[in-house]
Amino acid sequence: MRPLDGITVVALEQVIAGPFATRQLAELGARVIKIERPDGGDPARAYDRTVKGLSSHFVWVNRSKESLALDLKRPEAKEILARLMEKADVFLQNLAPGAVERLGLGAQDLRKKHPRLIWCGISGYGPDGPYAQKKAYDLLVQCEAGLLSVTGTPESPAKAGIPAADIAAGMYALSSILAALVRRARSGDGATIDVTMLEALGEWMGFPAYFTAYGGTAPPRSGAYHATIVPYGPFQAGDGQAVFLSVQNEREFAAFCDQVLKKPSLRADERFSSAPARDRNREAMHAEIDLVFSQWNAGEIIQRLEAAGIANARLNDMGGFWRHPQLKARARWAKVGSPAGEIDALRPPFNLSEFAPRMDAVPALGEHGRAILAELGYSATEIDRLATEKML
Repeated sequence: MRPLDGITVVALEQVIAGPFATRQLAELGARVIKIERPDGGDPARAYDRTVKGLSSHFVWVNRSKESLALDLKRPEAKEILARLMEKADVFLQNLAPGAVERLGLGAQDLRKKHPRLIWCGISGYGPDGPYAQKKAYDLLVQCEAGLLSVTGTPESPAKAGIPAADIAAGMYALSSILAALVRRARSGDGATIDVTMLEALGEWMGFPAYFTAYGGTAPPRSGAYHATIVPYGPFQAGDGQAVFLSVQNEREFAAFCDQVLKKPSLRADERFSSAPARDRNREAMHAEIDLVFSQWNAGEIIQRLEAAGIANARLNDMGGFWRHPQLKARARWAKVGSPAGEIDALRPPFNLSEFAPRMDAVPALGEHGRAILAELGYSATEIDRLATEKML
């Protein structure tokens, strides 16, 4: 038995934030019915064609769902959705501001009809305030949340290489829905959930936000190095490869000087005698490391770091991650179906005991429409007519 067996989720979702949340609900056992427009479906379906002709964005966040194509501007399509809502435990949407209200699917309308419903809306900035109607995309929210101000090099800001704002919002939507389901099991009451990308990513910005608000200055952009911890980041070995390392406390720094650099005298050097001192003398600290590391290759450096108990890593590219020996050793890869055949997929990281997550196929657009309508009581003739009129 999966934790969410018997829970039905109706999702009027698109792109990443909403689909990322509902994919995980599906993996936990929920039935997720994804509502898409008949003319192209979720825009993420067309973002690229890299996965056997399918979009990498779409296959990532949409496996294990049922796709129902509906033109919600048509009255009969709205009637289909209304019947679906009678069976729903959760409704999730992340459309543009005001869109679901115009469709009569806002929290107030749906929860009045269905008091046990958990209604979850994901937006860029929320339903009120001066930004309520402002369009929001991942990069733009990263800008508003200040992420670009602390990410990149001293010369140039850089966005995160993944959709951090979308992912943050999706994760808080997931945890909020799970909490609401637990509360409903106790009280019988549904819930209205309002998750914004700005607030979700803002939570992740806690360290630089506090640092700036109470320290008076923002942490500097420092590329792959840490803004305040030294040494922390990449250092070049004699063979030209980069080795990343992190020294987090004075005990580790002592081991680093004694066992890795073989320079115990550095521990007593006033320039490096504390974390703030090393930060102030970052260039001198890096010069000491570079002088020693230039004499060894990357493998030798990593062996010394491991022996000293110093955290380290090599810089993987995406191919290196895909072939990572740790993922292989832990059997983290599985096969899932798709309209283009089997594709590889990482198992979800829940790792609950006595639990096998659902890993069903990525759906084709409208693939489950006929079956869902038959389940709702529509006859084969009615379904054929709706399909002919391009409402499905």
